[in-house]
Amino acid sequence: MFYVYVLRSLKNNKRYIGYTSKAPTAKLKEHNGGATRWTRQNRPFVLIHDENFGDSKTARQRELFLKSGRGRHWLDELLHL
Repeated sequence: MFYVYVLRSLKNNKRYIGYTSKAPTAKLKEHNGGATRWTRQNRPFVLIHDENFGDSKTARQRELFLKSGRGRHWLDELLHL
């Protein structure tokens, strides 16, 4: 199982989109622990959206869509932002 997840920074309201084979809650814990430089500077995060997929290729395509202009707009509509 693969997941696409969306995090929201409580510090500055920025959004982080990623995909993983780990559970989204596990990735949230990693990011709040400062897993990367960007997440370390923008934490703490909350999980605001996740989707699951049967293969990594489909999950990666979905991640790329959500990072595109149309995908960001779709997320804004879905999450009422």
